Amino acid sequence: MLNQPVNQVKGIGEKLQEELNGLGIETVRDLLLYFPARYDVYEIKPLSELVHEDKVTIEGEVIGQPSLSFYGKRKSRLTMNLQVEHVVVKAVMFNRAFAKKQLQAGDKVTVTGKWDQHRLQITVSNYKKGAAKSQIPIQPVYAVKGNLTSLQIKKAVSSALTEYLDQLNEILPADYLASYKLPERKEAVRHMHFPPTHQHLKHARRRFTYEEFLLFQLKMQLLRKRKKEATMGNAQNFDDRKVEQFVHRLPFRLTGAQKHSLEEILSDMKSPYRMNRLLQGDVGSGKTAVAAIGLFAALTAGKQGALMVPTEILAEQHYDSLSSMFGDTAKVVLLTGSVKGKRRNEILRQIKEREADVIVGTHALIQDEVFFSDLGLVIVDEQHRFGVEQRRVLRDKGLNPDVLFMTATPIPRTLAITAFGDMDVSVIDEMPSGRKEVETYWVKENMLDRVLQFISKEISAGHQAYVICPLIEESEKLDIQNAVDVYNQLVHYFADDFQVGLMHGRLHADEKEEVMKSFASNQIQVLVSTTVVEVGVNVPNATIMVIYDAERFGLSQLHQLRGRVGRGDAQSYCILLADPKGEVGKERMRIMTETSNGFELSEQDLKLRGPGDFFGRKQSGIPEFKVGDMVHDYRALETARKDAQEIIQSNALENDGAYQYIREEIEADVIMKGKTLD
Repeated sequence: MLNQPVNQVKGIGEKLQEELNGLGIETVRDLLLYFPARYDVYEIKPLSELVHEDKVTIEGEVIGQPSLSFYGKRKSRLTMNLQVEHVVVKAVMFNRAFAKKQLQAGDKVTVTGKWDQHRLQITVSNYKKGAAKSQIPIQPVYAVKGNLTSLQIKKAVSSALTEYLDQLNEILPADYLASYKLPERKEAVRHMHFPPTHQHLKHARRRFTYEEFLLFQLKMQLLRKRKKEATMGNAQNFDDRKVEQFVHRLPFRLTGAQKHSLEEILSDMKSPYRMNRLLQGDVGSGKTAVAAIGLFAALTAGKQGALMVPTEILAEQHYDSLSSMFGDTAKVVLLTGSVKGKRRNEILRQIKEREADVIVGTHALIQDEVFFSDLGLVIVDEQHRFGVEQRRVLRDKGLNPDVLFMTATPIPRTLAITAFGDMDVSVIDEMPSGRKEVETYWVKENMLDRVLQFISKEISAGHQAYVICPLIEESEKLDIQNAVDVYNQLVHYFADDFQVGLMHGRLHADEKEEVMKSFASNQIQVLVSTTVVEVGVNVPNATIMVIYDAERFGLSQLHQLRGRVGRGDAQSYCILLADPKGEVGKERMRIMTETSNGFELSEQDLKLRGPGDFFGRKQSGIPEFKVGDMVHDYRALETARKDAQEIIQSNALENDGAYQYIREEIEADVIMKGKTLD
């Protein structure tokens, strides 16, 4: 009955049905579960409890005659004084000229609108003559589009609740309801639409937050289980003894977190199922070392390995470091867009004929002309920079190779598991010992002279500096520093004392390479750049990172930039040049100066920006939940993940009658289309 078209609900005709279909409301069930986007609260509170800029409702008596004035074309402003709790409050209404005749001195009136604590003023959106005793305090407001109104949906929902609510099945087993003290589904649906009190709404939201998260986690884990069973990989029988010797030969000791992540990766490589793992770790935590050991393990199993990175500069850096680490034990080749002609053809031949063991490159690795001999392990660095299709093409070039994605953007583990739900997640959350923390300072732009003096002092001591700007050239729309202008200013400031270089995304690859080589060899002491240096460039001699207009960047990006310094033995510094106008910008600067842990910063960044901006919705596949919020409700998310794991591992969905309706919900969902649970 609930899967009937929505026009079966009383009062919904053909036109309204069409409008509702436009919102994705096709069936009676869809309508029942189309929850309000927000709620208007008409609860009258004492003036002392009202919050500045909140939407509030107050009740008072009109003092004197309301004043009406006109401005612009047919626009009006009606102002009146209300006596509320022996205090005079000014009420302002726009374009309600007719209200002047309705409201007289001595009238009781209830008004709702935006509260200005400082002026003791309310900007009225709704008013009603008389006291608010009969007013329902919490009213639903639905998201609409086209000609549809929130009131129409409200009436339709009300009818649907009366006619069909009794047919809605409870999908959560009774012991879950009891354990988490959750209301039953029917009651929770009613209270989501028409909550009698804030407490009822709170419990209804809590129930649907958990339900949404549990269903999502069950779907993801089922898909993961199916995918794992369907993608038998090449179990890599690598030589444990040789791998162990390789690790001992490294010029540093692995941290506990590196060892743990490596064990997970090597275990995946040995299993008959294809590895699909995300390795995340802070800037400088040693992900590349773990990746190199994984590649070496694949070589001892007689396989090829590939490492794909987003930029040529980063590809060259990885090529150099892997060549150094492997020495004579493996042939490492570099394939980027800059490799052309005979050299390119020779490298393609070596890859195809198994003369090349490890192939490092950019997206050039996924072009049609590249044929691998026996690809066992694919590593994708800074995976969020590649589209889903690009990653798939590289993966498909081997016979079900193991795949390891790496990111230096730390994401709280629970959110990573949700965002990349079909992957296993490894975390390196420990920094190598002896690494000095980068000292971070926030300064206003009027202190630029002192910053430049500090740069001069550091360079005179033999060090180097990055200067980062948000734009390449001047923009009329944005009054922010740009790389070309700053470059010219610094060339003039440092004159003949130091060399200043300029790098940005519009330079040709050869030009970028030349600039970076000059900086790495200290022929350039100050590098002015856009954020192209954000990922991977390694210059241990650089000790200063200056970021112009730092408030324009997110916390994670600022942290990535800061990670370009502090890679050598000397103390390093990050200077944030910023004059933020808003509170969020000021908060960002404060957090950056107080926090050096990337995972803590990512938590803060999520709170300030929300998951959509943080991950970038288009490529991440981050789900948009109707009720739950991944950031604020992360405890419920973690609980749901653990519960889903237990349900899948115990095969309760298939075998336990208490899970019948959850099973039906999942089977009906589009994500499981074409799949069954049997």
